[in-house]
Formats: sequence, structure tokens, C-alpha cells
Amino acid sequence: MLTFRQLADPTSSTYTYLLADPASARAVLVDPVYDQVLRDAALLDELGLTLVATIDTHVHADHVTGAWLHKHRRGSLIAVSAASGAEGADRYLADGDTIAFGSRHLVARATPGHTAGCMTLVLDDASLAMTGDCLLIRGCGRTDFQQGSARTLFRSVHEKIFTLPPACLLYPGHDYRGLTVTSVAEETRYNPRLARGVREEDFAGYMAHLGLPHPKQMAIAVPANLHCGRPEGREAPTAPSWAPLTMTFAGLPEIQPAGLEEMLGAVQVVDVRETAEWDGPLGHIAAATRVPLGELAARAGEIDREKPVVAVCRSGARSAQAVAILQRAGFARVANLAGGMIRWRANGLPALGGQE
Repeated sequence: MLTFRQLADPTSSTYTYLLADPASARAVLVDPVYDQVLRDAALLDELGLTLVATIDTHVHADHVTGAWLHKHRRGSLIAVSAASGAEGADRYLADGDTIAFGSRHLVARATPGHTAGCMTLVLDDASLAMTGDCLLIRGCGRTDFQQGSARTLFRSVHEKIFTLPPACLLYPGHDYRGLTVTSVAEETRYNPRLARGVREEDFAGYMAHLGLPHPKQMAIAVPANLHCGRPEGREAPTAPSWAPLTMTFAGLPEIQPAGLEEMLGAVQVVDVRETAEWDGPLGHIAAATRVPLGELAARAGEIDREKPVVAVCRSGARSAQAVAILQRAGFARVANLAGGMIRWRANGLPALGGQE
């Protein structure tokens, strides 16, 4: 068994991959993005996984890696290609090296050409591989900077990727059209640049005339990634600081019942349940104001915008929608009570009405 997730960064069109061994709950992240560290951490926590390593397929030019931040916050190792030139990694991978996560492992195949340090990471059973920017879906990475070479990339693809089983699924480092996955069989047949029958000379001539502008973040990303993403004057992504909040994988700011109890005098509690629930078995928080979810958008003007808001319902589901409604209405400091009144009462916290 394998836990596998493909995660997208919309700004850079980068894919990050989470792979985990369910038996040991040990995981790796491939090509983590600096600005998505909170998202990745939330997913790891929700799935109950321990991050053992981050692996960058190459020194990226379009985004800053999240490798250093994950190591700083979770103790994970940083792995990069030995040919990448990056400093500060814990493991420098050569062709054929493996990275284990529980009973599973990835095999590094050196696939230079886009950059000198590009790697393709192949799952132990060769059922899937993450190709970075070497091979994209019906395309490939550019070869005009960072020691790139069209002829080297052509050989990397044909010798190290197209030699995988035809059914092997290939997951790219980017896609700008929303495509997510391909296979060895598809790319050997349909890739217009690299399919079997295309000669190396044809490919080199094609790549020499792409005429692409440099990535917008290149001047920032490359120096940062040569230090594995260690911040140099950049703000690290953090959860909102007005309360002891956590961010869920869905991007929802949440506060636990004990945290809300400590802050009751400093926040507005908006209960979005109906009257029968407000007076029902769970009761309600004494400091709460009831605004039913169906009326919230129309009555948002009744809520003080200068004071943080915590939305509450029975279980936390409707109040999550309330958070989204308030955010759309321009409320900057708003959070959901995790677990709703069920968890509030389970923690033995006081409520008006209801049953013990």
C-alpha cells in the first residue's frame, strides 16, 4: 500500500508530491514549495504522518523550495542531487541512490539536461516516477540556463525514463494547463519533442529556438534554492497570530475549545445554529451571539469588523462555511471553533442551557 497525493501551487504551477508508507506512517515530500509549507504541514498532521525527508528534483528557478522550513519545523532531512551545487542538504544523491520511508523507497535516477542536477525519482516497484522538469506531459523542461543541455536531456529521457515499464505513471514537476499525470507508454508515443522516432538532432534544433523569457522569480529562487530554501530576509509562512490557531489542509483557520475559552473576552463568538439547537441539548456559549447561517451574509454588518470573530455550530461543519462567508465579506480575523459545541461540551467547558 502507498499513500500518494499530488498537490498544486497555483502561483508557479508547481506540483508537490507526498508519498507515505501507511504501516509506519513515514512520509517524504518531493519538490515542496516555500509558500505552501502550512498546507503541507496540515496534510501531514491530518493524515498522522511523520515527514522523514524532503527531496528536490533539481534547483528550481520559478519558486523557492520549502525544504529548509520543513526541516526547521519538523526535523526532516533535506535531500538533493550531488550535482545540484546546493549547500546545506543532509543527503546528496547520486544515480541509483535510494531514500526510504518506512518499508517503501524511492530510487534516484540522474536525468540532467534541464539543469545539471536534475533527478527522476522512481518508486521501488516502478509503478510511478516523478520526473521534475526533465519530462513534462507532452513536453519537457527548457535547456537554456543552469548548465542545461538539449542533447543531454534527450539522452536522459530516452535512457532513464523511457526505459521504465510502459505502464509506469509519470508525474511532472509542473503543468501549465492543469494536466496531472501521464505514462511512459503515452510519452514515448505522443510527446511531440521526445517520442520514439524523433532524433536527437531534431530535438536539439527545436530547443534552440524556443525563445522563452526567464522565469519571473529566477533571481530570487535560484540563490535561495542553492541554500535549500533557507530564508534570507523572507517572511516564513505562519498561521494568523491573533489567536492560537492552526490551519487545516482545506485552508481553514481553526481554534480549539480551550483556546477559545481563554480568549472569550477578546473575540466575538457567532453561533450559526438555529433556535432549536441554541436552546437544545448542547446549549450555547454564554458570550455567543446567534446569527443563523442562512442569514449570515445579509447580517454581516451587525458584526464588529475591528474585533476577531470565532464561528460556532454543532460540529464545526456549518461554522466552517460561516468562516468562508465572513472572509468573503472582508473579515480578516475569523476562525472556526474546531469540533463545534460537541467538542466544547466534551471538554467540560461551560454552556448555558443544554444537558450535562
